[in-house]
Parts: sequence; C-alpha cells; structure tokens
Amino acid sequence: MKIKKGDNVKVITGKDKGKSGKVVRALVKENKVIIDGLNMMKKHQRPRKSGEKGTMVSVAMPINVSNVKKVD
Repeated sequence: MKIKKGDNVKVITGKDKGKSGKVVRALVKENKVIIDGLNMMKKHQRPRKSGEKGTMVSVAMPINVSNVKKVD
C-alpha cells in the first residue's frame, strides 16, 4: 500500500467524490484508510452516567484505498 498516515489524498469514487483530506490512519491488513472529515457516519452513544442522555456522534469510517488518489 503506497498511501501512509499523513498523506493528502483525494476521493475518486463514492459519496465524497472530489473531496480531499489528510489520512489519519492506514489499515494495511484491511487495505483501507481513514480520512479526516470524510466518509462520516452517525453512531449512537449510550449514556455513561445515570440521568445522562444518549447522543449521536459523527465518526469517520474507513474507505478502500482503491477509491482514493494521492495528491502532492
């Protein structure tokens, strides 16, 4: 895999096509990368303490390396 943590990449396919960002984490065995602020999904979070409400948190999900292109 030629893309590493800290590289600037551009998404070439999918719902975030045309957007660019910085690689936060590279998952080598799964052949995927996590890009800061792209491919965001909503995740439900349980309340931690009694009396506290649960919330919805936006989390960046992995995207396949074949769907991104390295930018100089």
